[in-house]
Amino acid sequence: MLGRNTPDVILKTRVRDDSIEGPNPFRWQDVATGDLFAGKRVVVFSLPGAFTPTCSTEQCPAFERYFDDFKALGVDDVYCVSVNDAFVMFQWGKHLGVRNVKLLPDGSGDFTRRMEMLIK
Repeated sequence: MLGRNTPDVILKTRVRDDSIEGPNPFRWQDVATGDLFAGKRVVVFSLPGAFTPTCSTEQCPAFERYFDDFKALGVDDVYCVSVNDAFVMFQWGKHLGVRNVKLLPDGSGDFTRRMEMLIK
């Protein structure tokens, strides 16, 4: 899929909002993949699910570990997409200590399906 354009899909995300007080300072935000990827060189990889053994011990950590190598090759951002909701992706990112790879929740599976990666 190298060089392939990605479909423009709306993802339901949670973003930090410092104007919200309390233990959960996040608000819902619809994010269009077209806006995320527009004018950038990105790496997008997909996983079967957050908290699955191989995804948690090998796949996502490897992209995090080699993030600087991707940047040196001119990649602007690295995204991990999984058919999980925003809450699961956030907790998984915290669990893994992800700082560079951007985790995208594809709760509806729409992006994954339109990329022809959805397994039935």
